[in-house]
Amino acid sequence: MSEIYLAGGCFWGLEKYLASIPGVLKTHVGYANGVTEHPTYEEVCYRNTGHAETVRVVYDADTLPLEFLLNLYYEAIDPVSLNRQGSDTGTQYRTGIYYVNEEDRPTIEHSISLLQRRYQEPIAIELESLRQFFLAEDYHQK
Repeated sequence: MSEIYLAGGCFWGLEKYLASIPGVLKTHVGYANGVTEHPTYEEVCYRNTGHAETVRVVYDADTLPLEFLLNLYYEAIDPVSLNRQGSDTGTQYRTGIYYVNEEDRPTIEHSISLLQRRYQEPIAIELESLRQFFLAEDYHQK
């Protein structure tokens, strides 16, 4: 099993989409890479916590290679939109790829460089190692 954390606007829609992909074994929604511990949804939305609404994706890399998974993710987001996806606006709705395995970084960087060739505007996807992830409240899951 492999793991990656993907932010792309409201986590409800992104999680539903990612969970439907063959090879994705588990998903959870939560808050990643902010400055506060154990934030609530209201804090993330209104208190400048720095967290992004994020989906934890556990997947079988033999069935679903990371580069293919990322290409599907790119199709679900607007990769050149900064701190906004659709009508959702704010830093909590930014796009981001947060990795837990340092060996994934070159694959992600290569994937983003290929994506950039399709756009004149700069890609706005944040790429960082995962610093922390806090599960969202139960009512947000699935």
